[in-house]
Amino acid sequence: MATMTEGIAKWAAGFQYEQLTPAAIEAAKRFLYDSIGCALGGSQVHDCQIFQQHYRELGSGGHCTLIGSGEKMNLLAATLLNCLMIRSMDYNDIYWKQDPSHPSDLLGIPLAIAEQNKLNGRDVILGTVLGYEITMRLCHIATPGIRERGWHHATLMAYAAPVVAGRLLNLDWQQIQHAIGIAACHRFTLGCAVAGKLTMMKNTVSPLASRDGLEAALLAARGYTGPEGVLEGKEGMKHCLGDGWDWSWITDKLSDRFMITDCGMKSYPIEALMHSPVSATLHIMKTNHLQAEDVENILIESIARAADILSDPAKYDPQSKESADHSLPYCIAAAVAEGRVTPLEFKEDKLWDKRLRSQMKKVKVVANTDFEKAFPARQCTRVTITTTAGKKLTHAMDFPKGDPRDPMTVEELETKFSALAGPIMTTSRQRDLKEAVFSLDNAKDVSKLMSLCIKDK
Repeated sequence: MATMTEGIAKWAAGFQYEQLTPAAIEAAKRFLYDSIGCALGGSQVHDCQIFQQHYRELGSGGHCTLIGSGEKMNLLAATLLNCLMIRSMDYNDIYWKQDPSHPSDLLGIPLAIAEQNKLNGRDVILGTVLGYEITMRLCHIATPGIRERGWHHATLMAYAAPVVAGRLLNLDWQQIQHAIGIAACHRFTLGCAVAGKLTMMKNTVSPLASRDGLEAALLAARGYTGPEGVLEGKEGMKHCLGDGWDWSWITDKLSDRFMITDCGMKSYPIEALMHSPVSATLHIMKTNHLQAEDVENILIESIARAADILSDPAKYDPQSKESADHSLPYCIAAAVAEGRVTPLEFKEDKLWDKRLRSQMKKVKVVANTDFEKAFPARQCTRVTITTTAGKKLTHAMDFPKGDPRDPMTVEELETKFSALAGPIMTTSRQRDLKEAVFSLDNAKDVSKLMSLCIKDK
């Protein structure tokens, strides 16, 4: 009997650029542009610099460009580091159904393979759409999601990454199936990566899965084999995680449309479920011309998992940037104290700012059962601010800016890109890079694009 990984592998092996719709191609360019901007910002982050130094000392020279520094490293090192830079500020894309995902966590794969093997821009676009397709469909298969069973969504990335790598390496379907088996059978990731006090691993587990997916495909190309039933077979994911699966998302629904157009972008560098409450808080503060000193308390009504993972006791005293950008009390406090939530609010000096921190104790987060029922179709939230004068001000939202129902415009993306790249890249370089991304379907190879992804100041 054919396994599900066989079906995925056969579909991916035959996936061609000519199948893509104009909407999918345009979406791929937008997500590549956004992700490169996130990586340029991430190149300035301490955890990325630690990992780069680690690979330098291992002697990881090669032909693939690191975004930001411009250093050349081997295929695996460049993939991991570029994926980590995309992910490190928690500012990249978001898709959340039964499980969450950041499909751009694997975009280092097509960029590195294309540069090393001198592939063209259409190959990168194809790999991008394919990565989003598999990653986003995997978010639907478990009910409840694997996140609710104690596992991190990097577990699912281990199934998507080898598919993208295998396709761009032109593996046959049997090799892609083996690549999935090699990667997925050893890449289960514990949910503790995003629970309680957060560490640098919060942003690293998914890039590690992307690197390992690429390595699995490279091994499969040499004839290395892996288990064929890592999804539904004996002691595969279904066996280990229990019942409640809708496999149709990766079987009969493949090719019915392209999922990439359903993915969202982040207008704040924070965990996805916090975007609506932060937006609602900023709306109340700005509309009513409030200052932090005018606020007595803030009630956030959201879904249960937001109350659980984003406002547990550790989130009321974040000790790191990683905890702060997953702390609803901290992000609401930043919105109240600073009137914004940008990368600047997660700098070390701001993390310990007494005025900002004093606002956290005003924040209470509760689960709303009606909102829970509406999720994931809607990410409902309601914020009620009580002022020191005793006035109650309320604003509700069903989805945040950046959601496909309220997408970021190219102009808004350019503003975000400039804020991330500005410290290390001139305006003229930013303009050239944007043009290269949005004309990628005409590029004969990606060397020009990668040469523009380097700091110039």
